[in-house]
Amino acid sequence: MADKEKDKDKEKKLIPPRVPKPNYQMWIILALTAVVLGITYLKNTRGMVEIQSSRFEDMIAAGDVKRVQLLKRDAVIQITLKPEALQNAKYKIELEKDGPLGLSQSGPHFFYKIGDQNFFENKYDLLRKKYPNAPDLENEEGGNYEWITSWGLLVLLLVGFWMLMRRMTGGGGPGGQIFNIGKSKAALFDAESKVKITFEDVAGLEEAKEEVKEIVDFLKTPQKFTKLGGKIPKGALLVGPPGTGKTLLAKAVAGEAAVPFFSLSGSDFVEMFVGVGAARVRDLFKQAKEKAPCIVFIDEIDAIGRSRGRGQLPGANDERENTLNSLLVEMDGFATDSGVIILAATNRPDVLDSALLRPGRFDRQISIDKPDIAGREQIFKVHLKPIKLSKDLDIKKLAAQTPGFAGAEIANVCNEAALIAARRDKKEVEMIDFQDAIDRVIGGLEKKNKIISPEEKRIVAYHEAGHAVAGWFLEHADPLVKVSIVPRGVAALGYAQYLPKEQFLYQTEQLTDEMCMAFGGRAAEELVFEKISTGALSDLERITKLAYSMVTVYGMNKAIGNISFYDSKQSEYTFNKPYSDATAEKIDQEVKKIIDNAFERTKRLLSEHRDKLEIIAKELLEKEILFQSDLERLIGKRPFAHQTTYEKFTNGAVVPAEKKEPENSNGTSETTKEVSEIPK
Repeated sequence: MADKEKDKDKEKKLIPPRVPKPNYQMWIILALTAVVLGITYLKNTRGMVEIQSSRFEDMIAAGDVKRVQLLKRDAVIQITLKPEALQNAKYKIELEKDGPLGLSQSGPHFFYKIGDQNFFENKYDLLRKKYPNAPDLENEEGGNYEWITSWGLLVLLLVGFWMLMRRMTGGGGPGGQIFNIGKSKAALFDAESKVKITFEDVAGLEEAKEEVKEIVDFLKTPQKFTKLGGKIPKGALLVGPPGTGKTLLAKAVAGEAAVPFFSLSGSDFVEMFVGVGAARVRDLFKQAKEKAPCIVFIDEIDAIGRSRGRGQLPGANDERENTLNSLLVEMDGFATDSGVIILAATNRPDVLDSALLRPGRFDRQISIDKPDIAGREQIFKVHLKPIKLSKDLDIKKLAAQTPGFAGAEIANVCNEAALIAARRDKKEVEMIDFQDAIDRVIGGLEKKNKIISPEEKRIVAYHEAGHAVAGWFLEHADPLVKVSIVPRGVAALGYAQYLPKEQFLYQTEQLTDEMCMAFGGRAAEELVFEKISTGALSDLERITKLAYSMVTVYGMNKAIGNISFYDSKQSEYTFNKPYSDATAEKIDQEVKKIIDNAFERTKRLLSEHRDKLEIIAKELLEKEILFQSDLERLIGKRPFAHQTTYEKFTNGAVVPAEKKEPENSNGTSETTKEVSEIPK
């Protein structure tokens, strides 16, 4: 132990102490201020010559005086001569001799001190009567404060310039000085400032974790791979939708790796000065090579990695392209065998430059998709650790009832559930709190104070009942879990929650059933009221996009054929259609035909089950919220044998946890009472 302490002491002695860098920016600003103010002072210094009163009377008599000022506080008379008088030799020689920077044209040029001010004023009145061309006497308080107006603006400009430079270069410290504007803004995490997040904190990304774990293992034990001739990957690109855990996975790499970790975002390279982005890239890799082996993480790399030449004017110089070129050279240029691994993250891989994606720069593209039902269960377990949970909480049901949720949304649901339980003065978070949190995330905040008329409420009830019945009797439709006519969100007067199957491929029949289910609300309104309302806006938008995708993207229309006009690499700002006007007209006709057939099919379906539509609508008007078990009680079970993903994963438990509570105990009791009091 003593030997180790001695070795540490020797190492400390060998390491030279860090000397604080001098603040060159402040010294340059001060020197510049002194030089400019000095020149301004010399140019504005009055080369005034002191004279006697008799000389002043001679100047008045000769008509050479342009201006006479009486400074009362200083008891001084200042005399300014006319421009033509300054050409007179007797004045010119005298003033040029005393003026430090030559003859001043603006004046004043002469002065003399007086005793009694009243005596001088009386004397000057006599002079004016004797010499009518004499100027008026100007009385001033005295004290020369003209420097404020002459230098004040200059000082303000210098201070403003200094503050602007500090703001643009990141404030104080060595990295924020004016000469360090080209320095990298990367945050360094090493043994002294280690990230505490590990791979155990990342759930639902098992395949992605295996990929990055291999990089970490290579840095820890490179002999395991190099003895077989393998080389360490130079870079890995994390690709996935927002909120899926790309940055979290990078934090886990920083926490697990026993090497320095540089972290920054793509926007840190962007600056208003030309060449700063490329300079910061070079400085980043210079620092990384000094710390090698190390990892550099660039978040949102699409800020500088967009395809070159896209949307650029001919002859224009794009600073972003210069930054990208510098990044490409540093990642895999002429001499880049430096042991620096690049991790980057983006949710827009389609806009990245192809040179950036090639092997040798980013050898691996790690796809991080939204988690499946098993992955969501693992993510829930991670985010539920700090929350006091009820014993009867079923995490599998939570995972089954949050299809399509990313990791960030699941974290938001857990936090919202804890807040809702605290608002209700509970000692632990129950299943009902999580259900309300899911409703809030999907449908929005309940509008407890929004009072709707009985007519509108009846329309909304039949609209939502139409969705429920259409989905109940369509084989490929998503099973209903919950339907409500409590207003939510910005403009949603009704809300229905479905649980789609965990699948990646959809057949024509499945898409058609989905369109018919979306048409359920509009078809129910037309069937019952023989009128339609604006409540089907979101449904129609979804139907239209789906129909056009079936025809122009997936090739699911016989008239158009097996043709896809979708281009994954197409620019988002292009306005050219890849087909003729005749084809466009044909596409519109086929889309309209698909939509019309789906609407007529939905109307026929609701007409056959009109009695069930009336039953569900009346029950909704009474209770406002219905669950899947309520539909089974009112209209029977679905006439299809296969189990849904929700039923399989929860071991056949179809009844949601809310049913264990009274219908008005899911956080909507106040709204339920308020709306039910409206006369019908």
